[in-house]
Amino acid sequence: MSENVFIKNRPATFEYAIEDRLKAGIMLTGSEIKSVRNGKVSFNDSYCFFDNGELWIKSLYIAEYVNAGYAGHIPVHDRKLLLQRKELNKWQAKVKEKGYTIVPLNIFINEKGFAKVEIGLGKGKNLHDKRETMKSKDVEREIRRYLK
Repeated sequence: MSENVFIKNRPATFEYAIEDRLKAGIMLTGSEIKSVRNGKVSFNDSYCFFDNGELWIKSLYIAEYVNAGYAGHIPVHDRKLLLQRKELNKWQAKVKEKGYTIVPLNIFINEKGFAKVEIGLGKGKNLHDKRETMKSKDVEREIRRYLK
């Protein structure tokens, strides 16, 4: 499949210092995967949480598919992420530490046609950390502009 679907959660890297990244599968219904392929996804305030040893993503908005008919889906609900038990246990132990959270970074369609979510283990940034991030981005932009 030659679909280039790559939807990025821009505020995630601004709000959190990402220490580790992982790609996970996501359980979707038929109309949900069609909406993802159309790029109708929003990450507003979405995050991941553990429930009974399973990882779930909360508040991920996937728009209703127009041609779904009666077999549509609910746009915002909890969706299960698919990871191996070893990875789940490792990340669950890290989340129990103070200040760590799991945030979705982007969603994409892999070469086999499956929807995948890249999740990151992040620690919240303080205001001065966010200012440093903005300053470094401005400097990089000026350098690129100067080199052109």
